[in-house]
Amino acid sequence: MTIALFITCFNDTLFPNTGKAVVTILERLGHQVAFPEEQTCCGQMHFNTGYQSEALPLIKRFVRVFSEYECIVSPSASCVGMVRDMYQYAAEVAKDKGLAAEVKALAPRVYELSELLVNKLGLVDVGAYYPHRVTYHPTCHSIRGIRVGDAPEQLLRAVRGIDYVPLPAAEECCGFGGTFAIKNADTSMAMLSDKMRNITGTRAEVCVAADNSCLMHIGGALHRQRTGVKIAHLAEVLASGEQA
Repeated sequence: MTIALFITCFNDTLFPNTGKAVVTILERLGHQVAFPEEQTCCGQMHFNTGYQSEALPLIKRFVRVFSEYECIVSPSASCVGMVRDMYQYAAEVAKDKGLAAEVKALAPRVYELSELLVNKLGLVDVGAYYPHRVTYHPTCHSIRGIRVGDAPEQLLRAVRGIDYVPLPAAEECCGFGGTFAIKNADTSMAMLSDKMRNITGTRAEVCVAADNSCLMHIGGALHRQRTGVKIAHLAEVLASGEQA
């Protein structure tokens, strides 16, 4: 099966290795990966900060670029949530019936990585080997937005060599929330402090998540506090090589 990769502008700019990891996983599983080079931002940043009309050209571009593919995957629950949940609303606000129909046809074909692997492809063991003590932070968009459930944890538990440690109070927000961390810095840092305490309490070597936006927020604090704990996107863990 050919699967189109929606890398997202955030990952393309700051965490390109995550996109490469997704390709590694899918090709290992025997799938072809297409990368439409015309893709840009999904429009979430604009839409969430009140620039709804400015987001429309980006929404229309996404629909045009990805409409030919039967399956689209992204390593970002946040951006998948924008496409699946907000595109229809955006089309309705714009009173664009044509766009609404196109979105209705396309949105169900867009998957976050873990739900593609577990729910669509029916896989848990993807042939990874990662000999580290790991904890997992379920991001708000993944559990409360697109509701991936425990798919990421199923995948992590199946990784060979891993020492998986559940994160206490895992479902509590890390405090990032896009511009929330800027507009409400004090509240954001208080939330982040709680998250740091729970992560370091696991004695994990690596904190994993399915959204690099949250990992950037968490990773900055882990680095500033000199905890020695690293961050890794779920895709990077799953793309790691098998034991010889």
